[in-house]
Amino acid sequence: MNSLPEVEILRSDGAVTLVGAGVAPPADIAAALTLAPCLVAADGGAARALAAGAVPEAVIGDLDSLDPATRAAIPPERLHCVSEQETTDFDKALRRIAAPLVIGVGFLGERLDHLLAAQSVLLRRADRPCLLLGERDVAFLCPPRLGLDLAADTRVSLYPLAPVRGESDGLFWPIDGIDFAPGGMIGTSNRATGPVSIRIEAPHMLVILPRRCLAVAAAALQAPLARWPAPA
Repeated sequence: MNSLPEVEILRSDGAVTLVGAGVAPPADIAAALTLAPCLVAADGGAARALAAGAVPEAVIGDLDSLDPATRAAIPPERLHCVSEQETTDFDKALRRIAAPLVIGVGFLGERLDHLLAAQSVLLRRADRPCLLLGERDVAFLCPPRLGLDLAADTRVSLYPLAPVRGESDGLFWPIDGIDFAPGGMIGTSNRATGPVSIRIEAPHMLVILPRRCLAVAAAALQAPLARWPAPA
């Protein structure tokens, strides 16, 4: 087992599936793997991955949730212990993966506090494109420029995690000139009139789409200009 400081643990030229210990049915993991075939687990997510018939390329976290059977089923060189307790295992894993996109499974649903923690990680790690897959939705932080090839009447919810402004084309209710804030104006339950384009001024807006939009969202997050710069 490797105990490492904050360094890159896994690098991939393609998208990566990251499995957490929350609700992660085998069908969800399989759906993510069709788009992101490299699989990594965040601590207890390793058991979820094994239950779906997949051995993670790496397991990253404080490893306090690994039961003996799960630990024994994974080559020890793939276990990477990050012992600090200031961040979640999702955060520990996401910031140590270098990939054009991470699709997270097992981070939405089951517990509200886990959901809130996950969205905080998306905000904190804005330079790491990450899409979370749940039972009914996909959610991700809006990049500077987002183009979505959506059918008319597709639900497009925008939820600000901090004050932010933007512009849009293809939304039934355009967002131009609106001051969004968590305690003020929010943009949930909007809908597409066709393909959607969003320009956002800061990495503070969460986008929530129906689950069926997984492939469309994954493609959009890997497009040119769809990435926030790394912090200085």
